[in-house]
Order: sequence, then C-alpha cells, then structure tokens
Amino acid sequence: MPPSADLPGFLHGVAPYLDRWGYLAVAGSIGVESFGIPAPGQTIMVAAAIYAGAGRLNIFGVAAIAFIAAVLGDNVGYWIGVKGGRKAALRWGKYVFLTPERLARAEGFFARRGGRIVVVARFIDGLRQFNGVIAGITAMPWKQFLLYNAIGAALWVGFWTTVAFVFGTHLVEMVDHAHRYKWWAIGIIAVALVSYITLHVRHIRRRRARAAEVVEQSS
Repeated sequence: MPPSADLPGFLHGVAPYLDRWGYLAVAGSIGVESFGIPAPGQTIMVAAAIYAGAGRLNIFGVAAIAFIAAVLGDNVGYWIGVKGGRKAALRWGKYVFLTPERLARAEGFFARRGGRIVVVARFIDGLRQFNGVIAGITAMPWKQFLLYNAIGAALWVGFWTTVAFVFGTHLVEMVDHAHRYKWWAIGIIAVALVSYITLHVRHIRRRRARAAEVVEQSS
C-alpha cells in the first residue's frame, strides 16, 4: 500500500484504515454506512479506487465489494425499517423534527416516486445512510426496493470508482476547484426548480380551468 501521504485532502484521514484492512475496510465502512451507522464509506471507496489506480488494489475487486456491501447494507436498513423503524420514528422523530404528519407525507411521496428516490439517494449524503430504513418504514415492496437499490448502488459505485481510478489524486484538486463554483451551481438549480414549479402550477390551473369549462358547457 502507498503511504498515507499519497492521499491528499479529505482522503488522508481514511488511509490508515485502508492501509491496514484493504478490501475489508471498503466492505465494512460501506456496509454499516448503508444502514445508518456513521462511517466514511464513500470516502474509503474513492481512496481504494485511487489505490487501485496506483496498482495497490484491484479496481474490479474494489467495485464488486463496494456494490455487494452497499446492497446488503441497504437491505439491513430496509428490514430495520420494516420491523421497528416506524414505531421508533414516531417515538423519537420529534427530536429531529419528524412529526407523524411529515412521516405520513413521506410515505405518500415514497409510494408515488419511491423507485426514483432509492436510485438517486445513493448520491446524496444523508439519504444514502437512511435510504433503506425510510423505504422500510414507508412499506415499499421489498422486491421493488431490491431492484432500484441495486441500480442505484451500481451507478454510485461505477461512477465514483471510475472517476477515482482515472483521475487518481488529481480528483481532490478537481473537487476543491468545483467547490469554488458551488454557489453558482446552487443558484442555477434553485432558478430551475422555481421555473419548473411555476410552469407546473400554471399547467395545473389551466387544466382545471378547461375541466371547469367542459362541466359548465355540459350542464
């Protein structure tokens, strides 16, 4: 393994774990992170892919282990949510502003768009850790969750291992450079969302107006 100094920036802190445990560090960190236990799973996966680029690990081994750990970890979270997550959420949710009303809305949202959320959640810090638990709490069908969870894990692992393997230690420089423009990106996304919501609301109002006209004409 390369010395810790070969991993710059935010990756430096996870190097000792990777140096000592190798593939086990990837499996363990991603597995426990996937059902809600704080762990630097994504960071260790990126570091492991950089090690693979330097010839210290096998990139296909890193990707396969990360994928399996992500799927299994999320499934543990799912069954935690199914067996006792909703009760715990209702009991302790008030401490994190999760009221019964908000949980009910989340259940409805998952029922309508659960599959897409499961796929995208892998790329969002916070959702990634509780994705399975929330799916279990909201009673998402297990086969549906398993399918979309596998798709999300494959995309997440494929993206980060490929980028880290190809760019190596330059990835940290790229991330630091991208952070300079994050507020521009947030602003553009916010404008796009507001525009979409505005157009969507107008579309709904026009559709209702046309429906009301049809009712009036028929009566």
